[in-house]
Amino acid sequence: MKRPAIREFFRRLAEANPNPTTELEYGTPFQLLVAVVLSAQATDKGVNLATRRLFSDAPTPEAMLALGEEGVAAHIRTIGLYRNKAKNVVALSRQLLERHGGEVPHSREALEALPGVGRKTANVVLNTVFGDPVMAVDTHIFRLANRTGLAPGKNVNEVEQALLRRVPKDYLKDAHHWLILHGRYVCTARKPRCAECIVRDLCEFPDKTA
Repeated sequence: MKRPAIREFFRRLAEANPNPTTELEYGTPFQLLVAVVLSAQATDKGVNLATRRLFSDAPTPEAMLALGEEGVAAHIRTIGLYRNKAKNVVALSRQLLERHGGEVPHSREALEALPGVGRKTANVVLNTVFGDPVMAVDTHIFRLANRTGLAPGKNVNEVEQALLRRVPKDYLKDAHHWLILHGRYVCTARKPRCAECIVRDLCEFPDKTA
């Protein structure tokens, strides 16, 4: 996709949704961090159903640590890999208290050092909490970037770097959210809804649906 088309692509997404944000429910940076850790191989809807009660009972790192692995696991049984995730949530809560005064750090290195936190999770937190112009590439963004010709790449790291180079700077902060939402609801995996797509004419996918 050529740069003028990319700029128009994001102009339209921005016009349709001027203030995009995550669909994960949270009240604090800590809660967002936990929700993103829980969202691996799970839907935002499923995570929200589990975290409403979890965050009510354990809204802070101190309360999460006090709840313990079994207590956290009991709240998130409906989420895939819940036992390992419960272990990570308790461990990252302990590490936040021991190393960061209970606060979520504004540092990629510090975030990625937390149990259960990889590059994508760190990027979500850096972007959503701190407004950093970073790109968290999930399966939706990876598919969309390759399918449309926006930023092709063989793996998520290649797509992330391509997007950082190609997305206009004035759209970069919110691009992550626009792309996830577009991939989740319009440019879907099995049968993209091309007839409903506001960037259909800019997209380079040859097999558009009717």
